[in-house]
Amino acid sequence: MTTGASVWTGNRLMARVARSSSFIILGYGGSQAMRLAANLILTRLLFPEAFGLMALITVVTVGLAMFSDVGIGPSIAQSRRGDDQAFLDTAWTVQVMRGFALWAVACLAAYPVAQFYGDAALMTYLPLAGAALAVAGFNPTRIETAHRHLLMGRLTLLDLAAQALGIASMIALAMVLQSVAALVIGGVLQALAKLVLTHLFLPGPANRFHWERAALRELVGFGKWIFLSTALWFVASQGDRAILGKFLTLEWLGVYNIGYFLASFPMLLGSAVSGRIFLPVYRETGAATGDAGSRKLRVLRFGLTGAVLVLLAVMALAGPALVGVLYDARYAAAGAMVVLIACMLMPQVIGLSYDQAALAAGDSWRFFIFCALRAVAQVSCLLVGAVQYGLMGAILGMGVAGVIVHPALVWLARRHRVWDPLHDGVYAALALVFGGGAVWLNWAAVIAMAEIVTG
Repeated sequence: MTTGASVWTGNRLMARVARSSSFIILGYGGSQAMRLAANLILTRLLFPEAFGLMALITVVTVGLAMFSDVGIGPSIAQSRRGDDQAFLDTAWTVQVMRGFALWAVACLAAYPVAQFYGDAALMTYLPLAGAALAVAGFNPTRIETAHRHLLMGRLTLLDLAAQALGIASMIALAMVLQSVAALVIGGVLQALAKLVLTHLFLPGPANRFHWERAALRELVGFGKWIFLSTALWFVASQGDRAILGKFLTLEWLGVYNIGYFLASFPMLLGSAVSGRIFLPVYRETGAATGDAGSRKLRVLRFGLTGAVLVLLAVMALAGPALVGVLYDARYAAAGAMVVLIACMLMPQVIGLSYDQAALAAGDSWRFFIFCALRAVAQVSCLLVGAVQYGLMGAILGMGVAGVIVHPALVWLARRHRVWDPLHDGVYAALALVFGGGAVWLNWAAVIAMAEIVTG
């Protein structure tokens, strides 16, 4: 069996990492560029309240998907049977059943969600948006096979093509309908486009309905903690909009959504690269405990963290100017939000790659423990901040939560022998410098936004 260090020394894995990282960055960069272009067009065709309402719809649909995630993707990525067609077909069958169940729950949840947020339009749009969950259930497991083997080129192009079709439909519908319905229907059409394109153009055998008990036991055994961990990740990643939707008007929620979209793209890019690259790396190298393997793993980790942190610093520094150039006066307050949100995300960047070691080792239990602690910290800090200080307090709560939860991430990383204290120390110092400098340079914009929100 090839050891972790020799795999690295032979550069075979490193070549696949470099190639796959390039495709992930290309795909994510292209995706964000298209989202930004669509955002600029749609903000001129629609009104801020439409984006606030769509943010609530997204919170519910993403929440349903994440609260029911049985870990099919990670199961395929880490399982010894990840290339066995019987295992894959069983996973696909479970995925299809889950998709229809989610659609049904979206329909049932429409009325109570509309009552909670005080907007009757949710009763119409949630069942429609939920149809995309049923469509996604039919996506082929060849998608996960491509992730498993770091074969990202064709998949990246297909994802971009599906997104382009979805965005084009949103713009065309927005010109005709002039309502949030354009965004909802466009989302369903994008899900259909991805389904068709991946079925037609990804290589490999087509999935068929199949039910193998041994495969199901493995999926459930590994996935039960992923199920809970993903539900908690939803709380941590989408909880801000779920909580702020109760405190803010739809107009202000729409402005916040624009600010979060711009500020968070470096973090989301880093998460995409980390999730798709580090899990296979850890699986194939066993954390690479040899000297050569450890050095290359450190270089990989330093490179990812540094790139994401620099991008966040750029967004924090340029937030008000960027929003001023891209958007009209209705969204001006989003500039200061970009500054603060980007700064508050910086603590989370430091431990970006650590949790994948637990998944690679099949340690879904400890991964769940970390996710639970992260969710509790995130929701508690957001809620306390929102109740005490409104929108400003909620944004600051993000940063506080990131600092509080880092020791738990260190515990997980040490358990799997991937913690790098030098890495953490260097980037903690840089985060303080970058964040402090960005707030100081944009202090006037931050104060102006705070006065508008509290006034």
